[in-house]
Order: sequence, then C-alpha cells, then structure tokens
Amino acid sequence: MENWQNYIGGQWVSEPETMPAISPANGETIGMLPKSSRETAQRAIAAARATQGSWAATSVWKRAEICEAVATKLDERRNEIARVVSLEQGKPLAEAIAEVTKAASGFRLAASLVMQMRGATMPAEDPRKLVMTIRQPRGVYAVVTPWNFPVNIPVEYLAPGIATGNAIVWVPAPTTSMCAVMLMRAIEDAGLPPGVVNLVIGEGATVGDEIVSHPDTNGIGFTGSALTGRRIAERGAGKPMLLELGGNGPVIVFEDAMVDRAAEAAARGAFLNAGQVCAATGRVLAHRDIADTFARRVVEIARDVKLGDPLHQGTTMGPLNNPKLAQKVREQVDDAVASGAKLLAGGKVRPDLGSDLFFEPTVLSGVTRSMRINREETFGPVVPILTFDSEAEALDLALDSEYGLSVGVFTENMARALSFAERIPAGIVNVNGASNYWELHLPFGGGSGTKSGLGRLGGMLTLEAMTEIKMISIHRE
Repeated sequence: MENWQNYIGGQWVSEPETMPAISPANGETIGMLPKSSRETAQRAIAAARATQGSWAATSVWKRAEICEAVATKLDERRNEIARVVSLEQGKPLAEAIAEVTKAASGFRLAASLVMQMRGATMPAEDPRKLVMTIRQPRGVYAVVTPWNFPVNIPVEYLAPGIATGNAIVWVPAPTTSMCAVMLMRAIEDAGLPPGVVNLVIGEGATVGDEIVSHPDTNGIGFTGSALTGRRIAERGAGKPMLLELGGNGPVIVFEDAMVDRAAEAAARGAFLNAGQVCAATGRVLAHRDIADTFARRVVEIARDVKLGDPLHQGTTMGPLNNPKLAQKVREQVDDAVASGAKLLAGGKVRPDLGSDLFFEPTVLSGVTRSMRINREETFGPVVPILTFDSEAEALDLALDSEYGLSVGVFTENMARALSFAERIPAGIVNVNGASNYWELHLPFGGGSGTKSGLGRLGGMLTLEAMTEIKMISIHRE
C-alpha cells in the first residue's frame, strides 16, 4: 500500500501523522495520506512566498509553455489518473476519463488566454502625465478544493494561477487527496519551478484554515459548501476571493416544453457523478399539465442507470463519496416521503453492491416547498418534482430559495424564457438545456445575495480575478 506525500518547495515530504484513504465502492483502505499540521502549511506558504517573485518575473511565454506541458502530461497519463479518480472518488471510469481530458483543456486554455491579457493607456487631465495600467499577479494564492471533481476543479484555479505568475498553496479534500497527488506529479514533471505550487494534504479545519487566514497569502480560491465558504470568507476577510459554492436548481418545465428533452436534461443533471455536482438538478418545477408525463420519462431514465463498481465496464453511476453525504441524502429522501411525497423510483441504499454509499437514482413527485429536499442542497442522485399552475407560481417557487447558482428553463416561449432568466437571481440560466451546462471559458458563479458564492470562474475572468490592476503615471516636462 502506497504512502502518499505532500509536495512542498519542489520536494515530496512525509508527515508523522497519517490518515487512511478509503474506497467508497468497497470501504477498503487504498492508501495512507499525510495528516498535515498547521506548521506544515506554514512551510508551504513560506516556500510559495520565496519563489513567487521570480515566477512573476518569468516571461509570459515561458509560463504558457509550462501550462501546455502540463496539459501534455495529463493527456499522456489520462487513463492512469482516471483510474485513481474512479477508485478514490467513486465516479465511473468513463466520467473520470472525461474529467482528466477537461483538466488538460483547462491548462491549454490558460496558456492561450494569458497571452491575450492587456493593460491600457488612459487619458489624464494633466497633459504632462502619461498614464497606463498593467496587470500583475496577486502573490501567493490559497486554494482549497472539493472531492466531487478532484482533478478538474483544482485546475480551474491552478492553471490560471500558474499562468498569471502567482504561487499557490493547495489543500485538496481529504477524501480525494490521492487524485491531487496524481495531478501534482503531472505538474512537477512538466517542469514547473519548485515552490510555485505546493500541495498540503490534511483536514480542512486545520491546514485549510491556516492557508486562508495566514497573513502571507494574498488571495483565496475555494469551491465547496456554502457553510465552509462562509467560514473561509470570515477567516480570510480582506483578501480577494473566488468562492464557488452550492446550488439547488431549479429546473423549470412549462406546459409548452419539449417534455422528453426536459426530462433527459433534468435526469442527466441529477445523475451525472451521482448528483454530486453543484449545478445539478437540485429540484424540478413542472407545470401540472405535463408533470405526470415528465415524471414517467425521468423514471424510465432512472431505471436504465447501471449502478455499480465504478471500475466495471458498463457502470454508469458509482457510489456517493462519503458517509456524511450519504446520510444527508437518505435523510432528505426519507423526510420527503414521510411528509407526503411519492417515491416513484429508487430511494434505497444498495449495500449489496459493495458499500453503504451506493444510493439508487431516485425520483420523487408531490414534493412541497417546505420539505428539506426542496429547501436544501441534496448533492445526490435525486429528482424532486414540485408542480405549479401559473407563471407567477413558478416564479415564486423559483425565488423561494437561498441559492442562486444555476437554473434550467424549458419552454418554447422565448419571451417567457428571457423574462425568467432576467428575474431569477442566479449566475447561470440555461434555456432548453440542463442546469449543469457549462464550458471552461464561460462565466460560472452564484447570484449576488445568495449562498452560491462570490465572483466568477471561467476563462479570462479567472485570470483577471487572480491578478490586480496597477496604475502607473509618468510625468513629462
């Protein structure tokens, strides 16, 4: 059994205390991980601080070249890394391969976009002044990432951070830290100078808290739960932040929608990665006239899902990643049924498949607004269906949420679609498409005043967020 290590200042280093990596598919220990201390995190910050200035002074061409080299390494090791993702995270191998492929694309995108970053010259009231702006890296970035996409989500921060001249201290989720090591090995072998990216494995409350609160980190990137995001915002107060947090839909299906398309999109958004997606189909609002037809089609799709070992050929859904999440999903489904919702498909744990983390793809009808499964983020393979009778009621249900990440609206009436898109305080609205549609170069983030985050990831927006504008004026006599 391999002992996995931290990566600090260009060296792989062990920690006196360790913790097990557990396979969600069978509960077996598959590796031993360092359980790092605050002192280890501090050493990583010091290593990043020591190298950041020289990395910022490195030419943009060289930084882009290394990003391209990382992408090549990821392509070369796609199957090897994907196998570790399936083993440790639990997603089917085909989904894991797609994730690693997208991660390589993320490094190539950063390499391309950093070459396009621009400053500007600006007019001044004083005719003797020449005024210009330049973009510079913020310095040392604290990056904390989740377990649901353990390769691609880190790349959303690491690639732009590397490309723009920042140094990074990265704390991955403990339950997918083997995946993080696989990504770090590819970055190292691409020729990144020591100290530019430092990997610290451990518990978020210890090492994650240390890097976001430490005075020698200059910016924060975090993807994860709304609760943890709020804590990070408090602990890192005053630093620029990118916080990509939770979501809860909704997907709104009007009476004139193409019902089959809406059902397939909603099911895909709920069952991809076992529903462990922040932009998943958190809840469905279906017009009463088509709700039964819609539900029947989603049930058919749910019954076609092949739940099983993520490394087995033919599996289309693996287990949930961890016991805490599995308990939450079970509790929300049980609460809905006890409160009057009808279980149309699934709803059961399948320990016979290898562990208590296998949860059947589930469809519920008769869900009401007061139920937990409507009000909270589920993060599991569940499609809860509420009904409405009018546009006003649909809008009221959509607005009755603390979240505002992504929404799907299905209708053939484009005026209505645009009206809803403009009025719902979400960062993303997809018309006649799944709520989880996104591409790497597009804006991704939550609506203001909601629990879904702060700032925007995606393409040039991330590079701009990880840099700051400096004004320079030159006096001419």
